[in-house]
Amino acid sequence: MTPQQIALVQNSWRLLRDLDPQLVGDLFYSKLFLDHPEVRAMFPKDMSEQQTKLIAKFNIIIARLNHLEDLKADIAALARRHVEYGVVPRQYAYVGAALLWTLQRGLGSDWTPAVADAWQTCYAMLSETMLQSTENQ
Repeated sequence: MTPQQIALVQNSWRLLRDLDPQLVGDLFYSKLFLDHPEVRAMFPKDMSEQQTKLIAKFNIIIARLNHLEDLKADIAALARRHVEYGVVPRQYAYVGAALLWTLQRGLGSDWTPAVADAWQTCYAMLSETMLQSTENQ
C-alpha cells in the first residue's frame, strides 16, 4: 500500500470506528450471511460479541497500517484461528465483498473511487498475508 492509500483507509475508518460496533457489525454480517448463507453456521447465534470483536480487530489493524510488519505475527495468528473455525480460502473473497459493501454504505458520499481503491488494496494485502500464513497447514 502507498502512504496515500494508508491515509485514505485510516481517515475513512475514523468516520466509522466510533459508531456502535453492533450497528456496523450487523450491517457487515447481514450482508455476508445474505450473500453466503452457508457461512452462518460458523458463527454463534448471538452475534453481539462477534460484532464487537470485528470492529476492535479492525481498529487495531487500521491504526497500525503504517507498521504492518509489526502486525504480521498477529495477522498470522488470526489466520490460524480462522482455519480452526473452518474458514477456507474462497471465503476470504466473501468477506472482502461484504466489507467493501458495508464501507460503501457506511461512508456514503465519502466513498470515492480513491477510497474504494485504497480499501480494496488494503483488504487484498491483509487477506493475502493471512492466506500465505496458513498455506502449509
